[in-house]
Amino acid sequence: MSLLRLRAALLGPARLRGGGIPWSVLRNYSASAKEKARRNAVCERTELLEVLKARVKQLQASNVPEVTVNKVELASLGNDKYQVPLRNVVAPSPAEEQPALMGRGESPARPGSWVEKLKKEMYIRQLKVERKLSIAASQPGNQANAKPMRKTKAKAKAKKSLKSPKAKAAAAWSRSHAGSHSVYAHGKPRVAAVKEGTKAERPQRVLEDKDSSQYKILQQTIQSNLECFLFLQQPGEAERFLLLYHSSPVKRRLLNVNAYNIVMRSWARKGRLQRINRLFSMLESVGLRPSLDSYAAALECMGRNRSSTKAIRRCVQQLKNDGFHVDELFQKCLFEEDEKEKVLRAIRVVQPNYQLPPPPKPETCKSSLLQDFYSKEKRVLYPKLDFSVQELQERFQQQLEMELDNTITIESVESTKPLTPQAIKARKLLATLRSRWHDSILQALQKSKLSMSKFKTVSGYNILYPYLCLLPDEEYVGIMLQILNTLSPQGESLAVLARELGSKVYNRYITQRKLRSRQLEKVQEVYKDYIHLLAKDSQPDEYLPREYWEKLVAEAGFGPSLNLKDCSWPYMLLMRLGMHMLELLVQAVKVPRNILNPRLEPKLIPVLYHIYSFRSSWQVGLIKPHPIFSQIVSDAAETMLTFNSSAIPMLCPPVPWTSPHFGAFVLNDTKLMRFVDGAVQHQLLLEQCPPVNLHPVLDALNQLGNCAWKINQPVLDIIISIFNDKGNEKLDIPPPVSEAPRPPAAPSNSTTWNKSQKHELLLCKKRMAEMHSLRMDALYKLSIANYVRDKVFWFPHNMDFRGRTYPCPPYFNHLGNDVTRAILLFAEGRPLGPKGLDWLKIHLINLTGLKKKNALQERLEYANEIMEEILDSADHPLTGRKWWMNTDEPWQALACCMEIAKALRSPDPAAYISHFPVHQDGSCNGLQHYAALGRDLIGAVSVNLMPCHVPQDVYSAVAQQVEEFRKKDAEQGVKIAQVLQGFVSRKVVKQTVMTVVYGVTRYGGRLQMEKRLKEIDEFPEEYLWEASHYLVKQVFNGIKEMFSATRDIQSWLTESAKLIAQSGRTVEWVTPLGLPIVQPYYRSRSTVLNCSMQNLSVKNSNSNQKPDTVKQKNAFPPNFIHSLDSTHMMLTALHCLRQGLTFVSVHDCYWTHALTVDIMNQICRQQFVALHSEKILQDLSEFMLEKYCSPGRETRALWQKRLMEQLSNVPRTGDFNLKKVMDSTYFFS
Repeated sequence: MSLLRLRAALLGPARLRGGGIPWSVLRNYSASAKEKARRNAVCERTELLEVLKARVKQLQASNVPEVTVNKVELASLGNDKYQVPLRNVVAPSPAEEQPALMGRGESPARPGSWVEKLKKEMYIRQLKVERKLSIAASQPGNQANAKPMRKTKAKAKAKKSLKSPKAKAAAAWSRSHAGSHSVYAHGKPRVAAVKEGTKAERPQRVLEDKDSSQYKILQQTIQSNLECFLFLQQPGEAERFLLLYHSSPVKRRLLNVNAYNIVMRSWARKGRLQRINRLFSMLESVGLRPSLDSYAAALECMGRNRSSTKAIRRCVQQLKNDGFHVDELFQKCLFEEDEKEKVLRAIRVVQPNYQLPPPPKPETCKSSLLQDFYSKEKRVLYPKLDFSVQELQERFQQQLEMELDNTITIESVESTKPLTPQAIKARKLLATLRSRWHDSILQALQKSKLSMSKFKTVSGYNILYPYLCLLPDEEYVGIMLQILNTLSPQGESLAVLARELGSKVYNRYITQRKLRSRQLEKVQEVYKDYIHLLAKDSQPDEYLPREYWEKLVAEAGFGPSLNLKDCSWPYMLLMRLGMHMLELLVQAVKVPRNILNPRLEPKLIPVLYHIYSFRSSWQVGLIKPHPIFSQIVSDAAETMLTFNSSAIPMLCPPVPWTSPHFGAFVLNDTKLMRFVDGAVQHQLLLEQCPPVNLHPVLDALNQLGNCAWKINQPVLDIIISIFNDKGNEKLDIPPPVSEAPRPPAAPSNSTTWNKSQKHELLLCKKRMAEMHSLRMDALYKLSIANYVRDKVFWFPHNMDFRGRTYPCPPYFNHLGNDVTRAILLFAEGRPLGPKGLDWLKIHLINLTGLKKKNALQERLEYANEIMEEILDSADHPLTGRKWWMNTDEPWQALACCMEIAKALRSPDPAAYISHFPVHQDGSCNGLQHYAALGRDLIGAVSVNLMPCHVPQDVYSAVAQQVEEFRKKDAEQGVKIAQVLQGFVSRKVVKQTVMTVVYGVTRYGGRLQMEKRLKEIDEFPEEYLWEASHYLVKQVFNGIKEMFSATRDIQSWLTESAKLIAQSGRTVEWVTPLGLPIVQPYYRSRSTVLNCSMQNLSVKNSNSNQKPDTVKQKNAFPPNFIHSLDSTHMMLTALHCLRQGLTFVSVHDCYWTHALTVDIMNQICRQQFVALHSEKILQDLSEFMLEKYCSPGRETRALWQKRLMEQLSNVPRTGDFNLKKVMDSTYFFS
């Protein structure tokens, strides 16, 4: 401890100032003349030590805790509060003080050496110095300016809790950046500081637990700041920032070698070898070992400034001494721009004949489920796209231009409406206002940056300043105006807007990084060759897309790496940046009050208002546009919509996924796995996973993404015509807000509003908000569809944490509703073949929902019987008998009627080229997986795992069981059972039965039942609650009786998850395809961002918190089943690819051409049997025992013994023969 004090003392008063202590505080402790005179006899260094150590002790005994704690108590966001962002990790203490930054000419100090020297020098004088200092510290009156006596007690109190300020400040900073602890937003910071004094060890633990998620987020925050300086080409600023941490023994723990490497790279680009040498010395002084990236930066610098052979040889030798090999530089490091070439130039100075190492031999996935798929013995020719190389290259250029622009503006489908004089006038007015607002926002932004840059020089670093310099000012203004233009009249929450603004800046920064690093050039080169794999007029066809891309990258050799070094921004940082931009927007955008009413006073008023609203029991801050602005926008009826380029389907085949960081769009940053904001544990798990284990998942996503689509134009045109003609709620086309019910007229005296009128008004407002939301959603979908109506397009895919796959474009995709699905066709056409027309007819009857209990042959016969209706619907959809409108899925039914009509009228229906997707749907798929896991014979029969002549309907079976229970109770005089007579139906129980398997609780099930009963007009309203409560109980009893093995497995999974969560761990498992999964449910606490508008409470859970036991427990069974259904889908997708089929899925609904339905059905069943032939529950038990029960330890905690007992007791299985699934027609149908 004394050595640390010596170091802190030697660092000088300038370094005290770096710690955020104002001069006003320091002035109060200037030493008196008498005190100085007393010390004249002591040597110069000892004098400095004494004075500064006395000051340090006095600062601790004074009101410094209040000063520092107040600065970091809240994640401050006011206009003048941005300074001191990452500096205050801990408050100053005798153990550490902030160092001054080195001057340009200073050489790097070697702390180890000078500490040793001082240690020896001071050894003899130590006792004497300590004695003098303790006297000095106990006499504050001698050294400080006169102070009122009443403050002495406060100082004494502060002195008692010396550890508190350090710990408290550490905790506050950790909270504001890692989003892990709650911050006292509305309380008194000083009180909070005192209360938390007892928790002093917690933040320390965060800094010590280097594996914790919070620790990694803190590191990520520091590194993202350093990356900003690297991007801005400001190595001096980067080093200055690094030194704020390096010089503090506690904060230094947050630095890993990567932070030093970023600064080295900054200097390497400038060719400043001396600076890099200093950084190596700094690494050594804190006991960190240089990494490969450190040596890559040093060698790059040497290659850039053509250093001497001797220097390069010394560096290469040191690299070898540290256990690395030169080849590893090119195998493991990621390079940007010309870094790789410069490193190679340096190495060839000492090894003139050095050649780049050959690329590693591709690994093959060893999964037993995919041995045949990855087998190289049998050569497979993968299907081609129906495009030439030239066509695909042109499409790639179009996609690239769209992504380079970041946004795309398209015509709305409402543009066909005639333009009124009022609209022309409003548009001109809006254009004028926007021009003014542009200038106002630009001015406000520049003013804000100027004030921040002043803080930078006065008091350290401003956290947001570098992030506001990454893009040209015009781009920030454009982003803010885009948010303004898309704001709903009902307003939007601050948190949503802040996140959106921050994310838009981040996405543009990533685009700029990819351009600057020349990564885009490399992608263009590789993609140019990659399309030869997909094009119909080129040679290679035996590679998977991922394999071919990896081969091309390996052959490319030189140039930048395709994976950028990770530079993601922490969630709280995005929120801070977004909040600042939102404040600027609210302050800068104004409109004259009399713009629509000249009689009013011409006063400027804000366009955006900050208001509060209640959502459930939470008070939420909203930004709402002024009615004047909403009126102008409404009158203008603008017909252009602006989207992020990632919201539009791709115009070329997606870049194949080759790692968790690379794939999907050409430029837009896309994560392989979606997760909640602020969560990092999924990404960490994927990075730790051996790359070969992810190959099946990546290949399945690439197969789904490579499916080309086109628009069904006749159906789209009919939908647009209804959309523009006031919509149709029955057909799921939302009407405009103008069709909303009118609110009741206000009485002349507002106090006379009675309760029912107020309630009616509230319902009208709610209805209007819902209608606006639904209308805009439909407008976006239809406008995007209309934009790509003449194009072929693709949906890149990624997945959620359970492995379920989703298209990346959010608005328009095949996972959408009936309307969206009806306007999508496969771009590739296939002849119907001998059975294709029959499958189209069966598919149509499936869409109607009319013959669910009938055999396929009966459905086909019914289709032939009503052929006249089908053809009438196809020919006269809006003027005929409109049979299609009375079906479950009317728009898909209409599209199918049109396809059948075209096929029937073609010369040879079997040769008719069809682009129409035919669906095969799992029969209560969750229960199918449970029945297969438990080999449950009764369950297997009810969900069609067993062959039957007609489909078994599990929902009807449960409804029948519930009806039997009801009859018994009614006979015994149970009133509610008697009331329910005639109301227990398949429709009433269906949703609850379907979701029981996915973990619905009795509470949730009761709400579902109530909703269904409400839909029955004849049911007496006063019995709703009692009836739904009774029914949900009987449904659960019915399922328990019918699916005993299912309930056993569900209970085993639930109890296991409960014990794991209670032990403080999250539930993890690995899918049979090798995908690692972790449940992201933690006890979330809010982080408070303090801004001038309001204190924004951001819920942000991460793995530093304790797991949420209830969520971990309840979610494990459904999540585990979801991971199995995604595994089954991926296996089916991969084997369909091997057979040359077009295949896409909507979870457990599989789509292909009518020609290939039979082949897909066979593959689907084969893969289900193969999947469940694995020892799934046994493997899960073994994985969890190894992970959670530490088999190597002799003594185990009680919870571990209970967990071991639970996990070892795997549920017994029944005697259902799984092979029977192969012959079950209605398994998927």
